[in-house]
Amino acid sequence: MSEKTAVLLLQMGGPDSLEAIEPFLYNLFSDRDIIRIGPAFLQPLIARFISRRRAKKVAEYYKQIGGKSPIRELTEQQAVELEKVLGDRYRCFVAMRYWKPDTIEALAAIRREGIDRVIALSLYPHYSRATTGSSFNELERVAALSKAGFELDYIRQFFDHPLYIAALAEKIEQGLAGFDDRTGVQLLFSAHGLPQSFIDSGDPYLAHIQATVRLVMERFGGVSHHLAFQSRAGPVKWLEPSTEDKLIELASAGCTHLLMVPLSFVSDHIETLYEIDIQYREEAAKLGITNFRRTESLNTSPGFIRCLAELVRTVS
Repeated sequence: MSEKTAVLLLQMGGPDSLEAIEPFLYNLFSDRDIIRIGPAFLQPLIARFISRRRAKKVAEYYKQIGGKSPIRELTEQQAVELEKVLGDRYRCFVAMRYWKPDTIEALAAIRREGIDRVIALSLYPHYSRATTGSSFNELERVAALSKAGFELDYIRQFFDHPLYIAALAEKIEQGLAGFDDRTGVQLLFSAHGLPQSFIDSGDPYLAHIQATVRLVMERFGGVSHHLAFQSRAGPVKWLEPSTEDKLIELASAGCTHLLMVPLSFVSDHIETLYEIDIQYREEAAKLGITNFRRTESLNTSPGFIRCLAELVRTVS
């Protein structure tokens, strides 16, 4: 077997064409780690109904950002850059939870290279059973079925890692530089939402999000900041306040200069390119927030790649 170690970058994935939207949504709504709809034996049927009903509406969103999600290309670029930093002892691979390349394809590629040690690197900074938990469960299931004898190690979170905090702070600093007077800017951290029931049952996601905001803001004295949650779906109670409600609140208080900070997202996708850049920007303009900006996503920023490399080295 190869002496190299495989680093498997785990990400949610996204449709790579308009035709892929419905099957992507089906995969998403079929996963009981992220959402439980009725009894387990009925969930695939319900997921099929929901994905068919939602696909046409969601396709309109993707059409406005180029007809597909860029998350596969961005994650593969992260893998390439990470491999350069780590050196010859490592090979980096990508596995998407709800689209391609999936976990089966990724482990098959690792096996073809004769590698038996795998470090599973979750690209979700803040742990939740709905994201990292689901990806790890799928990895363990596929690894067991393969009977390949993979040695698995896990990087479960990095919400408070100094290099991650520094990478976020760098993007915020760059964003603030676009305003004439940073003291008049409101920072709005917008994290992906989660049903409140997850938190009530012990999921650490909210505590991790709050810790990241606190650590980042230690570097920005005198700048006002807020935390809200986007991308809610369904009738259940979600984490509050919603980003939409927070925009209304800030506008009512006289805010005209706003810097949105995507949190819990490490690369651009539908939540940044459509929800923030198009939907929230339009809502903000209607509310009177005349100077609306967003920090760049981490993507392949050198600081973020250094963070990932350090995480890998800690378990090597």
